[in-house]
Amino acid sequence: MSDLPERPRRNRPDAAAIAAHQRAVADEDFRDAVRALLLEPLMTPSHRAFALVRRHSDDLKTWFQREAGWRLDVERDGARLYKRPGEATSSVRGFRDYDRRRYVVFCLTCAVLERADAQITLRLLGEQLLTLATAPELAAAGFTLTLTTQGERRDLVAVCRTLLTLGILSLVAGDEEGYLRGGHLRGDALYDVRRPLLAGLLAASRGPSTFTPEAMPGTTDTRVAAIIEEAAIDSDDGRRTAIRHRLARRLLDDPVVYVADLAEDERSYYVNQRGPLAARLGEATGLVVEQRAEGLALVDPDGELTDVRMPSEGTDPHVTLLVAEMLAGRLRNATPGTVVDAKTDDIAAHLRKARRTYGKYWRKSALEPGAEVDLAATAIAWLESLHLVSVSGDHVTALPALARFALADLDIAEAPTRPAPRPRQLVLAGIG
Repeated sequence: MSDLPERPRRNRPDAAAIAAHQRAVADEDFRDAVRALLLEPLMTPSHRAFALVRRHSDDLKTWFQREAGWRLDVERDGARLYKRPGEATSSVRGFRDYDRRRYVVFCLTCAVLERADAQITLRLLGEQLLTLATAPELAAAGFTLTLTTQGERRDLVAVCRTLLTLGILSLVAGDEEGYLRGGHLRGDALYDVRRPLLAGLLAASRGPSTFTPEAMPGTTDTRVAAIIEEAAIDSDDGRRTAIRHRLARRLLDDPVVYVADLAEDERSYYVNQRGPLAARLGEATGLVVEQRAEGLALVDPDGELTDVRMPSEGTDPHVTLLVAEMLAGRLRNATPGTVVDAKTDDIAAHLRKARRTYGKYWRKSALEPGAEVDLAATAIAWLESLHLVSVSGDHVTALPALARFALADLDIAEAPTRPAPRPRQLVLAGIG
């Protein structure tokens, strides 16, 4: 036998610990991919999470289909999550600062790009846009386009910038500012057109052009419902699956879901299944589940997974927070079950008074006489987009989740050094 001392054994990694760590990393990557797709359902290869989406594509496709009934396509040219809204007629969806006219320009621009070469200039895009804008159907609806005014050119430039953000257009040279100020004589821009992403832009079951003039639904709401209509299995299990998908879509897409807004069959399913449903969605998205008597929300404390932050910086967000606090205070002091609302004139008057205290922090235009009317309209629209108020005519009704913005009571006797109360932050998962 050797007299040499025994060599100490190295600590070998525990196989179970390694496997657990690998599962944790995979779960975190999967969660990041889910969140990225919810925030940007049309994803380009340059997106920071695209590699994760490709790596977990099979699991992602299964999860989105099972939980929300959404199809996910992942190719080398990009990824597209074909989201269907849980509430098709919501008035708070869509691109920010877009009105009906700008949406028409957006659709016409996409039609031009669908027929365009791999590259196109802003000037040529505008010329071809004018040709499509002469369609008799548009004229009958009262739509005209000449691009001779800065307002019309601003609509086109805004659409191009939206398409740049989506990755459908890529700027090669030039910029839009010269065109915006003086037309094609003073400026132009050259774009690459990413046709695969353009082809996946419309998330619908059928294209609007597949309807004959006679079969075309008459109103905007019925047209939207018709192009996103999905085949449903006529059985008890098929109906339950459809309800589960609608609820999951609203929880993933909307800031908050109120029980009072649900149909009778949805409410019955929600009461029995809200716990498991919310737990599954929360685990896969990293959102915090909040269950209250009035409804359910998936909250993002970090504010990463939202297209509308509250609170935020700037005059408009500050004004919105002041309006939220005013209505939340009324809601807090009201008898349970009482409808708490305010007229738009009252909100404007509240902001006019608040200007004396906070005006030094606001932008200059917000200090002009009468500016409180526009500020009130902006604040109301912001709160409505977060499902914190509902609007009917000139009445703004506070919804239960707005109670988060009530100022906390300050007990001087208990905490003499406690800082002044602040509105509680609410960052909800509102994905456009």
